[in-house]
Amino acid sequence: MVETLTVAVLGAPKVGKTAIIRQFLYHDFTERYSPTERRYTYRPSVIFNGHMYDMKVLDVPYITAFPANSSQEWSDLKSRGLRNTDAYVLVYDICNPESFEYVKMIRQQIQENRTSSTNEAPIIVVGNKRDQQRQRFTSRRALSMLVKKSWKCGYMECSAKYNWHIVLLFKELLCSALARGCKNNHSTIRLQGALHRNRCSLM
Repeated sequence: MVETLTVAVLGAPKVGKTAIIRQFLYHDFTERYSPTERRYTYRPSVIFNGHMYDMKVLDVPYITAFPANSSQEWSDLKSRGLRNTDAYVLVYDICNPESFEYVKMIRQQIQENRTSSTNEAPIIVVGNKRDQQRQRFTSRRALSMLVKKSWKCGYMECSAKYNWHIVLLFKELLCSALARGCKNNHSTIRLQGALHRNRCSLM
């Protein structure tokens, strides 16, 4: 039986959430910004040590707050199912401090409002647009220390434009989710490949 891992990608507008997902799945990037108006679900499959896992990657439009209860979660199409997904990717723009403040807020709300049976879902904070390094608003080390030490979350930086660390991001995400026991407990996991329904991406 193929198991499914559900991942929600959240962040402020214009941070590159969709660009990261599309670069991972299609090796595709466009300079033209098109805001995500509705939630979209991508369904790639990945292979770990000979085991295949289906993924549901939720590209979530901007939400003002993480749903605090089931009523809020299911009354808004954008928020449905967010409180019990297997993992979260919180994306910010390394040149935009407000986008990091949004990540800080959403991370806190996830910690407070997840369904009680699945509080341990991993969170990876991702600084996108590393190609604009000179315009960043604070040091990588400072943010990394905050996220890893204080928040106990994963942290990495990437560039959707140049496909830098995109594959590594999803590899770390899946390793974290599986190691947390969301599905199977693997002590060492090697990502052998990612298969999309209409495309094959080698990792």
